[in-house]
Amino acid sequence: MPMQSSVVKILHELDGILSRWGRWYLFGAQAVVVWGVPRLSADVDVTLDLDPEKVRDFVDEMRQAGFDLLVDDAGFLERTRVLPFAHRSTYMPLDVVLAGSGLEDEFLSRARRVEIAGVAIPVIDVEDLMIAKILAGRPKDIEDVRGLLRVRGAQIDIERIRRVLGMLEEALSQSDLVPVLESLLESPTDGTQTR
Repeated sequence: MPMQSSVVKILHELDGILSRWGRWYLFGAQAVVVWGVPRLSADVDVTLDLDPEKVRDFVDEMRQAGFDLLVDDAGFLERTRVLPFAHRSTYMPLDVVLAGSGLEDEFLSRARRVEIAGVAIPVIDVEDLMIAKILAGRPKDIEDVRGLLRVRGAQIDIERIRRVLGMLEEALSQSDLVPVLESLLESPTDGTQTR
């Protein structure tokens, strides 16, 4: 499934802006599409390593570039670390997630540039995307992981995913992340064993 033209337009515009403010990568449903799994989505999600002192200036540049901030509430930003925008010409929502330290630093360093309609866009690595999707845990996220296993199974470093999920379980005092991965590995949709 090719990427929607409105998504391509937004990514091309964002590349010129976000790179000036810090490291960034595409994640979410559009990254799932980049890694080969057909998915419909009406939004774009990116993570940006932005200096917190420069948020206002960043929002001003985004506004000038045709992206309107939907929630102008400092409390919302502090609680969620998300800047929700709408792209003025396509009406498509864009969430800019402000990177924290730790796991997101690693994701930023592992992001890979992928050519999308002639522009090299940083995209979350497929294993990191699977980790983020399992951590989110919504049914559509688990389906995305199932699709990624089906399409990219032989190229995925399952041991790295297990290790990171195990560390997250320990850090979050929970024990339900690795079992989700294991159940997905046991029941791939094409009838083959993924382990």
